[in-house]
Amino acid sequence: MQQGLDITLFGMGIVFTFLLVLVICTTLMSRFVTRFFPEAEPVAPAVNASGTPPTGDERLKKIIKAAIEQHRNKRR
Repeated sequence: MQQGLDITLFGMGIVFTFLLVLVICTTLMSRFVTRFFPEAEPVAPAVNASGTPPTGDERLKKIIKAAIEQHRNKRR
């Protein structure tokens, strides 16, 4: 019984230590990336024919249309 308890505690300790090291490494890498590789500045949305920025649906439609055209051109 004692040996089983020892093995259980040892295994749980190893897993806990690994997860702790994983969290610390992930946190450090996240800080490193955000410090040395900041996100790009957001680009102002393009305007459509009416002079207003396109809505999400209009933008999505244009993206889907371009993807379909690219796919059809590949098959020719």
